[in-house]
Amino acid sequence: MNKLDHMSENKVESGAHVSVQPLEDSKSVEEVSVNEPNSVDLEHQSKWASSGTSKASRLRRLFLDFIEVNHNQEGSIVDAFVYNKELRPVESSRRTWSWKYYVFFWISGTFNVNTWQISATGLQLGLKWWQSWICIWFGYLFVSTFVVLASRVGNVYHLSFPIACRVAFGTYFSLWIVLNRVVMACVWYSTMAYLGGQCVQLMLKAIFGTDLDRRFGNGIKNNNLDSFQLVSFIIYWIFSLPFLWFPPHKLRGIFAAKAFITPLGAFALLIWSVRKCGGSVDLGALNAGKDVSTPVRAWAVIRSIMSAMDNMSTLVLNAPDFSRFGKNKRAALWSQWISIPLCFGVISLLGIVCVSAAYTIYGVNYWSPLDILARYLQGFSSGDRAGVFLIAAVFAFDQLGANLSQNAIPAGTDMSALLPKFISIRRGSYICACLSLCICPWNLLASSSKFTTALSAYAVFLSAIAGVIFADYYIVRKGYIDVFHCYSKKPESYYKYNRWGTNWRAVVAYVVGIVPNFPGFLGSTGVHVTEGSMKVYYLNYFIGYLLGAIVYTALVYFFPIDGVPEDTKITDFVWREQWVEVEDFDYQRQIFEKES
Repeated sequence: MNKLDHMSENKVESGAHVSVQPLEDSKSVEEVSVNEPNSVDLEHQSKWASSGTSKASRLRRLFLDFIEVNHNQEGSIVDAFVYNKELRPVESSRRTWSWKYYVFFWISGTFNVNTWQISATGLQLGLKWWQSWICIWFGYLFVSTFVVLASRVGNVYHLSFPIACRVAFGTYFSLWIVLNRVVMACVWYSTMAYLGGQCVQLMLKAIFGTDLDRRFGNGIKNNNLDSFQLVSFIIYWIFSLPFLWFPPHKLRGIFAAKAFITPLGAFALLIWSVRKCGGSVDLGALNAGKDVSTPVRAWAVIRSIMSAMDNMSTLVLNAPDFSRFGKNKRAALWSQWISIPLCFGVISLLGIVCVSAAYTIYGVNYWSPLDILARYLQGFSSGDRAGVFLIAAVFAFDQLGANLSQNAIPAGTDMSALLPKFISIRRGSYICACLSLCICPWNLLASSSKFTTALSAYAVFLSAIAGVIFADYYIVRKGYIDVFHCYSKKPESYYKYNRWGTNWRAVVAYVVGIVPNFPGFLGSTGVHVTEGSMKVYYLNYFIGYLLGAIVYTALVYFFPIDGVPEDTKITDFVWREQWVEVEDFDYQRQIFEKES
């Protein structure tokens, strides 16, 4: 205590000394001005010369003051980037998520239009329905393992993803890592909002008639979009905006409500579909009778499993953004590891049965539940209209909850890390929503190959990032992080590494993790590459993750870093993780910053 008091006194004395200097400067200016000739003409000319500049400067200052997030926070933009209230560790009053809310979180995130269609990948590659379903279970079991591993740093140290990645990559290079996540979040927000707009289309047609789109007219010259589709998209987009206002820790009620409502809609569509086909479901027709050889089937299994990894690569990275709200160490552990494969497995089975039932009736595989509902609506009986309207409304709510948890909030959190002086989590979420309009999701969704290529491409980059972060936390640091160093730009800070705030070992490992997958990525875009390159690319997430982790570990072994617990080597089988309390973090950080 005496040491802290002594440091506080030193800081006060230092602050007093600094505050005196401007007074001396202003005094000297006054003395100079008094000694100058008091000329009215010179003063008049000076006013005319500086009036335009001063007015522009004043307007600029007023504008910056207006858009600034926290007017009470002193310091530069860099100071705000290093530490601000949006990214500070989560105190106990906001750590309100027990294990059941993580279950609700994943139920709300999986029962949506995208998840319904995940079995299509394996089926279209020639797998039987049960083979594709098993691949989904294995794929999302891998996903849940990666999510739990990535969640640990947020759960124990209460840090968000933008802060957690500073530990491995460095205070300033983390900006590039965060920017990667922002881009993908905006793309996903856009596409999921457009799918929500398709739900609105069904709801409007159920009320006003199936020919509403023709009666609406079309004034848009785009093969992938007409006026009715655009209006439906805008309606859903506007409907989503109020929900972006709430902070993340207050959204658990929405996730709980969605976890109850959305399965009802999914099972309602299942029961309706089975009744429509008279209980005779032709599951064997889903892969159109394809008979593939054993090697082809083996690679189809691999690609089907990897499609799950590609689909969830962004959520693996930003897992700390939600695990930091856990009440205790176990809150985000078993709840996520079990609920992720279970939820995805159940919803994909519902999709398989519903698609099979629709095929039995119409002879066509409708992979999307919205296509099934659109086909049912053609009967246009009162029962069909009511059923389509209600189920489409449930799917619209599904898309909303999934978009909040998987895209809007992570994007807002990451943007608040990029420019914290002017962007809060709330503002970042709204910026993400606005950017989604510019992405034109109707063009992405018009070609499934384009969208799949985009997903796979980002999995190539994100997997290497996740691998480096894993190796740094679990292998190099043995679970130990000094939270105060995460929010410091002092030269001696563990995670600043050098004047550029970059851990070159992590950057090298990140690049090496990308390189093997890059030829295959080019091949997926139409460039001619070898078959071997494509097979490597099919394993992109595992290769990027493992290669990034191995290379980083090797580099740290030969070029050690600071911040590792004393007397601890990479080869030691020890664990240094410590649960931290951050109730007085602002005060404790001030003391830490005073230390030299």
